[in-house]
Amino acid sequence: MKRQRFTIPSFVVLMLLAVSGVAQAAEGAILNRLDTITTVASTVPANGDVNPYGVARVKRTVGKLQAGHILVSNFNNFNNLQGTGSTIVDIAPDGSFALFAQIDPAKLPGACPGGVGLTTALVTLRAGWVFVGSLPTADGTAATAQAGCLIVLDSDGTPVATISGPPINGPWDMTATENDHQAKLFVTNVLNGTVAANGQTVNQGTVVRIDLDIHKRSKPSVASMTVIGDGFAERTDPAALVIGPTGVGLSHGGNTIADSAKEGSRALYVADSLNNRIAVIPNALDRTTSAGTGLTLSAGGSLNDPLGLVVAHDGNILTVNGNDGFITEITPKGSQIATKLLDNTGSPPGAGTLFGLTFVPNERVFFVDDGTNTLNRLH
Repeated sequence: MKRQRFTIPSFVVLMLLAVSGVAQAAEGAILNRLDTITTVASTVPANGDVNPYGVARVKRTVGKLQAGHILVSNFNNFNNLQGTGSTIVDIAPDGSFALFAQIDPAKLPGACPGGVGLTTALVTLRAGWVFVGSLPTADGTAATAQAGCLIVLDSDGTPVATISGPPINGPWDMTATENDHQAKLFVTNVLNGTVAANGQTVNQGTVVRIDLDIHKRSKPSVASMTVIGDGFAERTDPAALVIGPTGVGLSHGGNTIADSAKEGSRALYVADSLNNRIAVIPNALDRTTSAGTGLTLSAGGSLNDPLGLVVAHDGNILTVNGNDGFITEITPKGSQIATKLLDNTGSPPGAGTLFGLTFVPNERVFFVDDGTNTLNRLH
């Protein structure tokens, strides 16, 4: 009897390859190799500031900055009023604690509408400059929130400049890339129309790229500011003050899913919190126009109000949820390959506790927990 020959349809082959690729990616997921959470230190300084938001790892020892230490910014003051925190603390990997800066709004070296309320927007540059966002309030409520600014500090923790005025309006989170002579900051802004909307969602959140010139003997100077993303959903919130585009991180190379963009340029990932997705802005380093809300890399699934975001050494994206205590790992192709519970306290568990995080090359994740006011390590 003649044997029949069976041919597997090409679409089935592609599906099998895709499933196999996701399975292999999940097997190699960073989060699946990390299973211990350790409290490194409290983030509360002597003045009682609470609600840690921003996390930044120091790249090089300069002045008071020590390579490998973690800086943490506090959003609330000792009365737990949001948008009134004024301190950045320095925490060593062994838990040693020091105050890096306490910023007096009356002594700022430039304009910062509303004063000081330090957000998740916190980065350090190799030359020793520190940039931190301020979204200030007068009484801890969104009704009194003002545009704020970015505050530039030197390596000793002294404010030396501010970056303010349009298009900076409620800087919420930030990432950066740099070389010896230039740096680029990528800042999400969440106050465009939100206060006036009084709790209603408005689609006016932005991502701004700030191009800086780095000088050897003087503070950085702003060369240009460009809105590279806009139309992101945002609204005020009694518990979180404001919800809008938050974490940002640059791809390691190429534009991932952004096929039509300029070849070789890096893409910017954005945690689009209210739409429960990770967006991609193509050609982020040198685009001259807005990409709107970008492309969708990943949505739904384990995401639950994504806030803080960081890109790991292998290019995978790690993002933490605002509505529960989970962290999710996503590949540059958009597959959610792993998730892990970081905080199970409260009701619902972990809600409102996770914000800033940073990834250390030997596979450790440092993250803040504002329910316990601590810096923690997942390893």
